[in-house]
Amino acid sequence: MFIDQLSPTPSPFFLYGTAWKEDKTEQLTQLALKAGFRGIDTANQRKHYYEQAVGEGLQKAYESLNLTRDSIWLQTKFTHIAGQDYRLPYDPKAPIYEQVMSSFESSLVHLYTNYLDSYVLHGPSLRNGLADEDWAAWEAMEELYKQGKVRALGVSNMTAAQLQLLLNDCEVNPLYVQNRCYASQGWDKAVRKICDQHGIVYQGFSLLTANREVWASSAIAQLSKLYQCSPAEIIFSFALAVKMLPLTGTSDPQHMKNDLQSRKDLLSEDHVKLIESIYK
Repeated sequence: MFIDQLSPTPSPFFLYGTAWKEDKTEQLTQLALKAGFRGIDTANQRKHYYEQAVGEGLQKAYESLNLTRDSIWLQTKFTHIAGQDYRLPYDPKAPIYEQVMSSFESSLVHLYTNYLDSYVLHGPSLRNGLADEDWAAWEAMEELYKQGKVRALGVSNMTAAQLQLLLNDCEVNPLYVQNRCYASQGWDKAVRKICDQHGIVYQGFSLLTANREVWASSAIAQLSKLYQCSPAEIIFSFALAVKMLPLTGTSDPQHMKNDLQSRKDLLSEDHVKLIESIYK
């Protein structure tokens, strides 16, 4: 049963991902906002993210760019112990419910906010199926949603089967699914199909790095020449055309600006089909 408690904040058409930035996180967050990004993705997982530095970058961008919290769409994640290193945002001996609440509260502090636009379960505990720990985490996240502290929930790194299991028994449906998107798997076709059926927004990450052969292919080079834009813009425009919400993590200011030129109506229908079936 889906609880329509809150009106979710409309998501931007493109997200800036802050993974793997380390000491450059603060600066790159500012640069992304300066380039025009209004959606920021992070996680309270110090192993791959530096969430506190994202918050510092946001604070400085608010001042230098005359932005407000309401003009920025913020998404962060709860990460199970198996996905963390020793720098945990919660007591590992605490029940999962308390781990989620502790992680969430520290995220609010890190990001200088009192609410989140999207809160994501960073990944299930099992390769197949959902563990008790996953259900406990989701129930805690549902409680945060019911309290009005988050405006939407999401999941990440889930298979189609796991997503269907969640949808079968959850009380609050996820509004977002964030997955690494492989062209060799039909651009995560099975998961995207479920998303279409349930009104879920599919967030695609690693669209370039997971598909280097496609990105560097002669087919994409020809389309890049035809449309007079970068290969990255071709891939991101394709993603938008098939109703993905793409993420980029580029650290190049010019690439940030170029990526934001991507448009869902850039490519012809035939060229969208060509890219979608490139591995068939």
